[in-house]
Amino acid sequence: MTTKDYFEQALTLNKRINSKLDHLGTLREMATKASTTFSDMPHSGSRNVHRMEDIISKIVDLEHEINGDIDRFVDMKCEYMRIIGEINNPVFQLVMEQRYLCCRTWEQISIELGYELRWLHRLHGRALQEAEKVMEAKLATSSHYKPPYPV
Repeated sequence: MTTKDYFEQALTLNKRINSKLDHLGTLREMATKASTTFSDMPHSGSRNVHRMEDIISKIVDLEHEINGDIDRFVDMKCEYMRIIGEINNPVFQLVMEQRYLCCRTWEQISIELGYELRWLHRLHGRALQEAEKVMEAKLATSSHYKPPYPV
């Protein structure tokens, strides 16, 4: 895994969390919909009760899954902050923070920092090289430091 792949894990996880939140909203809508059928024939209401139980069960399971993902996401961002904080160039830090901590697109970062996209991508490449040096230095100087990926 490259340094870039390591940092992009948070972007992927953020997208997955948002996707799960969308799905959770859909399930909640399904749970609150009252589907009434008008008919002269008597019918059993147990089918709707079981369906409602299934939906509520799925909601609870998905909420637990989302909470676990959010915990992992926060842990990742804390580790990223430690690594980015040790990069000596403040411009590199800004690029990395905007991309991996704020999960902004390159276009948003370009506007925010006032750089053209090509230059921004060059800065990003250099920032990743510096981040890799920080991670390698941590590995070399600390016997208990476990690298986030094989260096």
